[in-house]
Amino acid sequence: MTSGLQIKDEDCGFNKNLFCVPKHYEDDLERVFIPHGLILDRTERLARDIMQDMGNHPIFALCVLKGGYKFFADLMDHIKALNRNTDQSVPITVDFVRTKSYCNDVPNGMVSIIGEELSAFKGKNILVVEDIIDTGKTIQALLSKIKEYEPQMVKVVSLLVKRTIRSSGYKPDYTGFEIPDKFVVGYALDYNEYFRDLNHICILNEKAKEKYKL
Repeated sequence: MTSGLQIKDEDCGFNKNLFCVPKHYEDDLERVFIPHGLILDRTERLARDIMQDMGNHPIFALCVLKGGYKFFADLMDHIKALNRNTDQSVPITVDFVRTKSYCNDVPNGMVSIIGEELSAFKGKNILVVEDIIDTGKTIQALLSKIKEYEPQMVKVVSLLVKRTIRSSGYKPDYTGFEIPDKFVVGYALDYNEYFRDLNHICILNEKAKEKYKL
């Protein structure tokens, strides 16, 4: 289990005016929390760690939608580069599953899992790719469902893990960043389907939360 890059509770990020952000979101963002370049560099390191641990076996990569799609795509690109440019080379297959547990910026206690062909997990080495782990309930529900189909091995990589009193205590096998209990958007993480088109991971201001509230 690899520890993520820890971002301290008092770390408030960076002035948004130092970065390129879409004009239509300029008034909605408080700060840039994790710049895009840092995300990509950390993702490359995660790819190396994953290949070191799982690289002797074919990998069945499972993307958790919707928030995980950017992290998943970039992680797969780094793993494919390792396949091309090192002696270690393994086949990778991909699939997608969708989970939902948020309304506005609050976990709603309901976990829904939508996926197809789950029987394909049987006997496979599964790499579950998540965007963020908050309470841990969503990923635990998904893992419970996956294990019903008797995979050979299951590993979980999450770009973000929150330090929160709501946590069930679950920790993934690989963590990109361990962050304070802040609600963040960008890099495909959303607030009611907005802000997925931000490159950086950012903190919303309170006005934006009200503006895009359901």
